[in-house]
Amino acid sequence: MSDLHFRRRASSYAGLALVLVLAGCTAGPDFARPAPQAPDDWTSWRSADESLRTPVDTEGTLPAEWWRAFGDPVLDTLQERAFRAGPDLQTAALHFAQARVQRSTVAAQRGPDIGASGSVTRQRQSEYGAGVRMIDAIGGDRSALVDVLSEPFTLYQAGFDASWEPDLWGRVRRSVEAADADVAQQAALYDLARLSLASEVARNYIELRTTQRQIRLLREDVSALEGRLRILEAWVRGGVADHLDLERQRTEVAANKAQLPDLLAREGAGINQIALLLGEPPGALRDLLVPQPERGQAAASALPDLSLGLPSEIALRRPDIRAAEARLHRATASIGVAQAELYPSIRLGARFGYESYLSGEFADWGSRSWSVGPSLNLPLFDRGRRRSVVRLRELEQQEAAVNYQRTVLGAWQEIDDALSAYTAEQQRARQLASRERSAREAYELAQARYEGGMVDFMAVLDSQRGYLQARRDLAVSEGRLATRYVMINKAVGNAPAVQSSLP
Repeated sequence: MSDLHFRRRASSYAGLALVLVLAGCTAGPDFARPAPQAPDDWTSWRSADESLRTPVDTEGTLPAEWWRAFGDPVLDTLQERAFRAGPDLQTAALHFAQARVQRSTVAAQRGPDIGASGSVTRQRQSEYGAGVRMIDAIGGDRSALVDVLSEPFTLYQAGFDASWEPDLWGRVRRSVEAADADVAQQAALYDLARLSLASEVARNYIELRTTQRQIRLLREDVSALEGRLRILEAWVRGGVADHLDLERQRTEVAANKAQLPDLLAREGAGINQIALLLGEPPGALRDLLVPQPERGQAAASALPDLSLGLPSEIALRRPDIRAAEARLHRATASIGVAQAELYPSIRLGARFGYESYLSGEFADWGSRSWSVGPSLNLPLFDRGRRRSVVRLRELEQQEAAVNYQRTVLGAWQEIDDALSAYTAEQQRARQLASRERSAREAYELAQARYEGGMVDFMAVLDSQRGYLQARRDLAVSEGRLATRYVMINKAVGNAPAVQSSLP
């Protein structure tokens, strides 16, 4: 082997080694998962009064399908239908699918591009084009040569070509890393959409049942008041009662009846809101959501106590926190993509094919053509555009880091508010239940004393109003307590498990 040949081989090996070494370089910073702020236990970060700081068991867990704690099969059915056909959830699933396809598109840059081409073209050259300029310079019989060159002919071409850009500075690796982070973000947002949908369905359902319970109580009250009115009418006709007492009772009946239309309108709006969450037209759920008087009370009594457990680390699994972390990861990887654009790039290319203007000679070995070799792209001057992009990506990473910390702090604020509101509503519901019992006893006692002539009818009306209002306030409080339980599950990010594979 000659020295020249040896030097060429050594140079080729050295160049290949250099490419492999450079291919191991990756521009940009590596992502380090941030250490989120978190308390040691649930009582460490609380702003409410001490009376609202109920001890929470940190060993137990909340059930994934937390709405089943209400023991309501209609609510269970609504949740299942919402997960199957909810428009918001379908949109989130499509975003996740798009992110996965985009990741596949980015990852495809790792391999070579290989293509095949072929063409058959009929051509004629100009008699005065660049191709015949040499004939004029040489001289001779121009006319005969031009006639031959300008004669129309058919050109047959076919071949294969391949090109590959070594990932010298990790641009593709960082792009794939950013795409993976985007997939993780969309997965977290999908979980967030499931949690939000489950929470909204449960909240609207509870509010609907609370409204229907108020309607039922109001109709019972009107019926009782009308019964009392008929008794008074009989007493007035018999001269036992005063006509003024009769008119007062009529006024009370009318006042209560006037509240019914608004509650009925709220019931219809509540049914429509649930239908919208499920992707159904107005009226489609009317038969399913017809009033069932006992359900509201059963749901309230079935509420679990928070002693079932809330491990403090559950908050760090909130979908919005995971999405914020993925956005930070993506922003970090994007810095490497921008930095890789500052450095030279090499593309290796090769082509082999056949070309002939004679159809019979197209497959002949002499018709072959080929080319092989690298091409270099060396950025020299772009008025600072590439470096500005790097600086922009660095600022975006800083923004993502700030947003992550803010998301974590916001999560703990929502948890603190939800726990305090739940405990406060528990205490309020107990007091309202005690008030309802006392108001009922006071009303019964006032009726008995009025019939015995010991008090006038105003005392009966006052105690009656108090009792009716106490019943309605208790119904509202029990509905609000159920809603507070929903908000706790949403605040801690207790997203229901995915029942079916994503697209």
